[in-house]
Amino acid sequence: MIRNVFVATAICLTALGCSSTSTSENPAAMAENGLDYCARQTERTLSQIESEGYGMSPRNIAPGDSTWKLCPVSKELWTEGFWPGILWYDYEYTSDEKILAAARKYTEALEFISGIPAYDHDLGFIIFCSYGNGYRLTGNPEYKEVILATAEKLASLYNPAVGTILSWPREMENLGGHNTIMDNMINLEMLFWAAENGGKPEYAEIARTHADTTMKYNFRPDGTSYHVAVYDPVSGKHIKSCTHQGYSDDSMWARGQAWGIYGYTMCYRFTHDRKYLDFATEITDVYLSMLPEDMIPYWDFNDPEIPNVSKDASAAAVVASALIELSGYVDEDKGREYLDAAEKMLDSLYENYRGGDSCPAFLTHSTGHRPAGSEIDYAIIYADYYYIEALLRLKNLKK
Repeated sequence: MIRNVFVATAICLTALGCSSTSTSENPAAMAENGLDYCARQTERTLSQIESEGYGMSPRNIAPGDSTWKLCPVSKELWTEGFWPGILWYDYEYTSDEKILAAARKYTEALEFISGIPAYDHDLGFIIFCSYGNGYRLTGNPEYKEVILATAEKLASLYNPAVGTILSWPREMENLGGHNTIMDNMINLEMLFWAAENGGKPEYAEIARTHADTTMKYNFRPDGTSYHVAVYDPVSGKHIKSCTHQGYSDDSMWARGQAWGIYGYTMCYRFTHDRKYLDFATEITDVYLSMLPEDMIPYWDFNDPEIPNVSKDASAAAVVASALIELSGYVDEDKGREYLDAAEKMLDSLYENYRGGDSCPAFLTHSTGHRPAGSEIDYAIIYADYYYIEALLRLKNLKK
């Protein structure tokens, strides 16, 4: 039996937190409490940004700091769609007209992305989290046109000899060829959606082929993931699989596995192809079997210094959101298992990882790029995006 928890209302959710040891007796109340908290924190963030000037995007908050590091909106950032996406989610919950006006303003600041050549795979993160949520909630036809134009840009990075979208053109020399990273799975959502909403039908085939090739070369036989797969750009031959942000080439970087869980769940939503559902459950079960007691992963599951290393709340938020959707595609017992796990993750994030009064972020204790020494134990904007998305999914499920 398949219980449809979300699909009917989700056109964009690359999107769409509680005690850390047991499932809440009232998940609906848990979701409401978490969303009320997010609404307060969103107001705080908006106040900071508005006081410092339009055209800035919140990125992170360092340990001990109380305000967001703001970055000018530019194509150099992959995170700039998350803030307008958060505003759309907050508006969806609160119906606050002030939040709606802000969501429109910060979304429309990204329109330029649709008119420039593709520079890497992050176009889906930037445009579908912002314009996608905006179109879902308003039906603004201009938003749809931006999405379709950006989908065309993303498709231009597809290499048919390889069967994947090039993730980082700038890293081809350093990595030794056409590279595809696990994060790229999330951007396929924009292609699937565009193919169904006025874009070219071949976008869906690009997305499917990318997912199939990633399944083959970004995962090991045991269901754990590599961050990067590298291919000869002419012959399409697989050269190597390795890491960029994980501990080692043989380790399982937590957020990479989270992107995979979310991405293959989304692929099943669009295609109803059983292989994607089976693969999503396989890699989910691997992830769940390796979690620590509080359900929030260390930044890499194979770091030998565990437990004396940083956690990654962002990975937990991504997986919690994915599990709520995935719970509706599997049989009832498996669905209950996944939903219980998601509720425990959200419990734990709310109880132990909140920004709270000390800073305006929803969540703290995420890890961005530990090998580069970047954003270790920070609050990071994409953790907040997937956290509020998960809460909305849970709220809608529990109506």
